Amino acid sequence: MVGGVGDTFGLTAEQGEYAAWVRSAATSFDDIPPVHGEVNRSLIKALGEAGLLRGLFGGAPDEPPRDAAAMQLCLLREMLATVNTEAETALALQGLGSYPILQAGNDATRDRWIAGVASGDVVPAFALSEPDAGSDAGALALEAEQHGDAWTLHGTKTWISNAPDADVYSVFARTTPGTKARGITAFAVAGDAPGLTGERLHMVAPHALGTLHFDGVHVTREDVLGEVDQGFAVAMRTLDLFRPSVGAFAVGMAQAALDASLAWAQERELFGGRLIDQQATQHTLAEMSTRIEAGRLLVRRAAAAYDDGAPASTITTAAAQAKLFATETAQWVVDRAVQLHGARALQQGHLLERLYREVRAPRIYEGASEVQRTIIARGLMSK
Repeated sequence: MVGGVGDTFGLTAEQGEYAAWVRSAATSFDDIPPVHGEVNRSLIKALGEAGLLRGLFGGAPDEPPRDAAAMQLCLLREMLATVNTEAETALALQGLGSYPILQAGNDATRDRWIAGVASGDVVPAFALSEPDAGSDAGALALEAEQHGDAWTLHGTKTWISNAPDADVYSVFARTTPGTKARGITAFAVAGDAPGLTGERLHMVAPHALGTLHFDGVHVTREDVLGEVDQGFAVAMRTLDLFRPSVGAFAVGMAQAALDASLAWAQERELFGGRLIDQQATQHTLAEMSTRIEAGRLLVRRAAAAYDDGAPASTITTAAAQAKLFATETAQWVVDRAVQLHGARALQQGHLLERLYREVRAPRIYEGASEVQRTIIARGLMSK
């Protein structure tokens, strides 16, 4: 990585070697055609064959899936994002959709889905958001109507990554009315379940996103992830793990933008000299680099807190700080990079044109920046 004084800071030798391996492996996906707005199963399968998907679960390429390691997840996402953002997003969604099953599913449910996720044969999705329950996840209205030891699901989910093409959904539904976060249950729902339909949403970002409709979808106690009425905790544990890694994704995009800007500034000639010889350019590059390093360190601090088993409140606050700062930084860095490149950066197919489109969404999904600030403030007030 060009200019990365923080590339290995805070990492063990083994982690540094792993990061270098991921970055090298990422270049092998350049020949796979991109797919806009749909699941790219060829890319996901290639990620599985390369051994990268097993890294989502904290294991080496030849190890069976196990519980996730946050630092390894962050290294995966940052290194992939510097090279191939489509591959990064495809990998991240494999983890986000499957982690509730991994952490809270029974043995039969884990055996049914997780090995396929790691090999790239199964595409999962995390189905939390609803038309009236985005930032306020406790306001979920998808109804789970109980019938003995089974339920039928009725309602709508939207803004769901990998929908409507996923093979399995981690679905969060209301089992006890009027209890806000305390009455939500998580279920594993097969993508071909009777009564489950959906359609794609067409967004600025290129990855698959859709709406799901549940019309009496049948689930049983065997499909419950964790405990009945305790699904909100399953969702929050997943987000505590993945929020720092959203920051890592943002750091990777920002680093790619800085690398491109540094190379361009040394190449571009104007007014009888190089662009990089202008003090304004030097100061912009210096500010870009400093903010990226700060974001990277916050991400690694949050990942270390998760892996070290810090108190839940510490993990939640650190994850919110990492996501907030890194995603806001990436937006600023990419914007500055576009300005340095001029009109050429807005041409379709240019690296920065793509980054400019993709960098906006992380400030919204998995908790908007405003939500992260609220989480951080609550953490401060609880001390």
